[in-house]
Amino acid sequence: MTQTALILGATGRFGRHMDIALRDAGWQTRTFDRKIDNLQQAARGVDAIVYGWNPIYTEWQKQCLGQLQQVIDVAKSGDATIFFPGNIYPYGQNMPEILREDTPHTATNPLGQLRRDMETLLQSSGVKTILLRAGDFIDTTASGNWFDMMITKNTAKTGKISYPGNPDVPHAWAYLPDYTANFSRLANMRAELPRYCSLNYAGITLSGNELAAALGVGLSKMNWLPIRLARPFWPLAKHLLELRFQWNTAHRLMDGGLRQLIPDPVETPRKLALASAVSFQINPHQPVIRTPATI
Repeated sequence: MTQTALILGATGRFGRHMDIALRDAGWQTRTFDRKIDNLQQAARGVDAIVYGWNPIYTEWQKQCLGQLQQVIDVAKSGDATIFFPGNIYPYGQNMPEILREDTPHTATNPLGQLRRDMETLLQSSGVKTILLRAGDFIDTTASGNWFDMMITKNTAKTGKISYPGNPDVPHAWAYLPDYTANFSRLANMRAELPRYCSLNYAGITLSGNELAAALGVGLSKMNWLPIRLARPFWPLAKHLLELRFQWNTAHRLMDGGLRQLIPDPVETPRKLALASAVSFQINPHQPVIRTPATI
């Protein structure tokens, strides 16, 4: 029997790719329009709700927990599963380099604490949930994320990426078509999963220097001074500064739990993934820059 998912945030990065991935996996999808749709009515009869709502950082404290509770209530009333995109924020500034599914969530910074609270709310709600945790997204089109908005925005002109942290430190990335393709495979086995299923997606781990080499460009360090100076009158600045540690703290996600369920996850070669994500031309047939073997 065909399953149906309601996509919240269908025009955003995660929602857009989940819509494609689920339809490719045989699902029917509905998209939600906040301007005209009623959530309870839109979710009537669906098997799953894709949680793609992600307000701007300055609105997180006001909106995130309330929105999530609303979705939990609706999902519970219809026994629908919530598909939730986890990130590394809950691990916090003291996160170890190797991040496993059971690595403690110790974030004390406001955005990290809020994500901890959201995951706690999901787990304690009793609603069926699949959470797939990943690093920063790499999209196939410019969508306002770190990769296209900050790092590669001017690369076509300068021949360099603008890297926001220590270029020798490994950083976790997730190529969205692969991430959501694997998420959709989990969706199709949801009946076999625990009621609350939290897994990691390893994705692509690259230092800034490895990223530049894979793109075939140079690297310059991003200047944070304009953001610091803008902090008094630009509310978003304090949140960007709050998350700066992620670019200077080595980390990589380990996906042992996911690979037990999906031994052959979808994995586009990183050179091809990067080539599809930038506006300038790179040669995807050059040797791929590999990171050292992980634990």
